[in-house]
Amino acid sequence: MNWLELVGWAGSALLVWSLLQTRILRLRALNLVGCLILIGYNAAVHVWPMVGLNVVLAVINVWYLRRLLATRHDEQTYQVVEVGTDDAFLAHTLRVHAADIARFNPAFRWDPTDADRSAFLVVRSDEVVGVMVSHAEAGGVAQIDLDYVTPPFRDFTPGEFVYRRSRLFTDRGFRRVVSPPGMVAPYYHRLGFRPEGDAYVLDLPTPA
Repeated sequence: MNWLELVGWAGSALLVWSLLQTRILRLRALNLVGCLILIGYNAAVHVWPMVGLNVVLAVINVWYLRRLLATRHDEQTYQVVEVGTDDAFLAHTLRVHAADIARFNPAFRWDPTDADRSAFLVVRSDEVVGVMVSHAEAGGVAQIDLDYVTPPFRDFTPGEFVYRRSRLFTDRGFRRVVSPPGMVAPYYHRLGFRPEGDAYVLDLPTPA
């Protein structure tokens, strides 16, 4: 097997591996790289139908990647919906993702009868991309109990629409937001939070 065949096999393997990804952004990016490798390989061996196929797939991936990246901070694409703690759809979402939630938020315990908690869903169209649950503490502090992002959107930061791009906290009189205790792989440094002890804290602006 010569080096050119190795390139072809590597491109094919990358293409297959990309289809195993649960994260949308990573899937498209790896698929694009695999297509580009196969375009070069098939052009070198003069298999033009496969060149054409991979060119079309590469263009499709570029289109989706551009769309995903252009809308990742778009308030018209991602909306925050407040739901009651006894909401049936919230309970369903937490149940479906229970194992993944426990992996990233091991300290989270759900009690649907706890009326002191607030719950929000971050949605894209009719698809849930995130769940946030919080409760109030003294001194205008909003303590986050759960901040969960579904696997396909884990390369994004949908929490920004709750913390920075909505008035969900400031309109309730909160002045600080504190990250969940014991959260695995927190992403708050990307949202302007500052580390404080074992948590991350966001100081909210005072309403005009």
